[in-house]
This record gives sequence, C-alpha cells and structure tokens, in this order.
Amino acid sequence: MVQEICVFLFSLTALGVLHIMNTVPAFQEPTVIMQTGLAVLLIVFLLIYLATRYNPPKDPLFYVFAVFSFTCVIDIVSALEYDGFISGYMDFYQKLGEPYLGSAYAIMMCYWDGIVHFIMYLVLIHRMSSRKHYRNLGLFWAGSLLANMVVFLMGIVVGKYGSEIYPAFWINMPFLLLPIWGAIHLFQKPRELLVVGVTKAEREQKKALIWRPLDLMLVIYLLCAMGFTLFRGLAVLDCPVEVFTTYINQYEPYLKDPSGFPKVMMLLLLFHALPLLGSFVYGLITPGCSWMLDWSVYIAGAILQTQWCHIGASLHPRTAEVYSTPESTLLPVLLLNLLYAVGPLLLALRCTGDPAYFLSTAPVGQANNEKKWN
Repeated sequence: MVQEICVFLFSLTALGVLHIMNTVPAFQEPTVIMQTGLAVLLIVFLLIYLATRYNPPKDPLFYVFAVFSFTCVIDIVSALEYDGFISGYMDFYQKLGEPYLGSAYAIMMCYWDGIVHFIMYLVLIHRMSSRKHYRNLGLFWAGSLLANMVVFLMGIVVGKYGSEIYPAFWINMPFLLLPIWGAIHLFQKPRELLVVGVTKAEREQKKALIWRPLDLMLVIYLLCAMGFTLFRGLAVLDCPVEVFTTYINQYEPYLKDPSGFPKVMMLLLLFHALPLLGSFVYGLITPGCSWMLDWSVYIAGAILQTQWCHIGASLHPRTAEVYSTPESTLLPVLLLNLLYAVGPLLLALRCTGDPAYFLSTAPVGQANNEKKWN
C-alpha cells in the first residue's frame, strides 16, 4: 500500500514542473521543451530507482508504471486546460510543444491516460508490491497504450498536423517503445497456474457450440464486429460504392476528419484487429486454444481505448460541426460504437473467468483429481 501512495504523491509534482516551465521563458523554446521533457523523464526514473534501491522490484515494469504515472498527471492537466476547466499550466506547450494535443481525439486520449491508465498504474504497482498476480491487467494496459500511441503518432504524421511537428514530438517515443517491450515481456511471462477439475475441463471441451449459449452469442458478436470493422475500413479508404459514401456522409462523418486520427484508427482495426477477431471465432469453436486467455485481454484493452477516443472525439465540441455525428443518426451510431467497444471486454472476461474450455489437455502437474495448466 505504501509504494502506490508514494507514486501517487510523487506524480503530483508534475504540476510544479508544468507551472515552472509555463512561467520561465527560458523553457519555452521548441528544442528546449524537448530536452527538458526528456530530462524530466530521466530524472523521474533516477529518483524512483534510488528510492527503491534497497528494496528493488522484481519486475522492471515497475519503473515503467511509476514513470508513466508521473506523465498521466501531465496528460489530465492538458485535457482539462484545453477544455477550459483550468489554466496556467500548458500555454507554452500548446503553442510550441505539441499543438495537436488540442484536437478532440487527443483530448479524449489524454482523459483516458490521465484517469484510466493512471488508476491501472497504481493498481499494478500495488499488486506488484503485494506479490499478487498482475499479468492480465498488464496485458490490458499494453494493448490499450500501444493502440493509443500507434493511432496518435501515425495520425499526427499523416493528418493535418503533419506540418506542425515540433521537437517535442520525439518525447512520445518512450511511450511507444516501452509498451512494445512491456507487451513482449508480459506475453513471455509464465501464466498463473490455473487449477481446474479434470471432469469439468473434459465436460466443457466436449460441448458443441450450440450447447454453450454464451460462446454462441460471442461468436455471433465477433462475426458482426468483423463485418463492421471491414465496412468502416473500406469506408475510410474512399470506396466508391454508394453504401459506404452514404454511411460516411450521413452516419459517421467524423471518419473524414482531417486530423487523420479516425482514418488511422480504422486502418489499424482493419489490418490488425480484424484477423484477431477472426481467430477468436476459431478459439471459441475449437477447444484447447490457450492463447485466447492472453490475446482476448490484450485486444480488449486496444479496442476499448480506441473506441473511447473515437466516440468522445466525434461528440466533442472541438470537432468541426461538419464532421460531428448528426443528431438524426446519433443514437444508432453511438449504440454500434458502444457495442463494438464492450464486446471484446466481455470476451476477455468470459475467457479469464471460466478458462476450462481453453486450457490445453496436457497437464503440468496433478493433485487431488485436479490438473494445473499454464
């Protein structure tokens, strides 16, 4: 309990750093902003490392979570200042740091990072310090942050903000590279041993899909989600078929937003999420697909985060009215996007909550008529 409280309190010092940089002109040159930002990240890491040197964490991801907690405070301050709730912290950064943070998509992204990711970091640190399992939550975080950064960085480069890239853009690189390493690290980390009764596992794996109504509904959902993913992917690629142009003009005009973020997001889902959604259908039909326990959690984090930004940005007042969702079609579009966001989360909860169907039949240990699987 002590470590996460210390991390939380230390993260609040970001407010002082922002205030100093916003009031001292010497810190307000584009190159200096980048150098100061990278230096602050390094100093934060060194302070955390020195504070834990006598009781070092067993997993180096602890340092990543602690440093990123510090930056979460910066993100929530950025979002609140752009929305007019506070002032006096980010004026310099809005002009000469990362002006694209004022886009509707980036504001929603900062809210997610400053609230959801911040809570996740504190929970992960707590579970690490308490020697509790944290692999699944870590995979959810990795999927969320990686999808976040891929859409964000690619959208900046290919969208209208491509001509407004300042040196501070490169501060984002650790937030792309470290989650990649973190995801690899977590996928390679041994899964917690699951103790499942032999009888239950065999009974579940012998059931046809028709006798597993929850899995049947998830398969139907996944097939619909695959169609929706393909449909929106073709729409942002300017497919000339009338149904695509009608949808993008009358239902989700935000897909045409010149910021580039919605287009990159749809292409990311088309080329990466679509194959995974198809593989999940296979995993729900074929017993013993233990990879479902990991990848369902990872993709749930990715889709939930991107959908949060997409839905929020399409409704945000900073989005031009011509690209906002029309009131006449708001309800069906909102419902479709919410279902698309929540479905993978329900799949992940189903897989991790009752994993018997997905476990390999090859046990690594046995006791009291029970088998343990990785």
